[in-house]
Amino acid sequence: MKENIVKDKSYAFAVRVIRLYQHLTGAKKEYVLSKQLLRRGTSVGAMVREAEHAETKPDFRHKMAIAQKEINETIYWLELLVATDILQKNNLAASIKTPSKS
Repeated sequence: MKENIVKDKSYAFAVRVIRLYQHLTGAKKEYVLSKQLLRRGTSVGAMVREAEHAETKPDFRHKMAIAQKEINETIYWLELLVATDILQKNNLAASIKTPSKS
């Protein structure tokens, strides 16, 4: 089967967002912004998966555009978490960075 880099990376990103959510709700006791982050950050991969089985090319483009909007909103929530000192910028980079394949 053909490798799908976008699918793999969006899935790995969702896993990192879930772990960050667990940290935020556990250690930081932050529930509102973290819930928004969880919803948007995991919906990216879901939309990519949905696009994979699009019925037409326009349907595929539409679903991928939605995934792009979701990642943009995820960035917004991450920026708010940093701006309000709930997360440190250097900790954020370490939490969501995708590791390189060796």
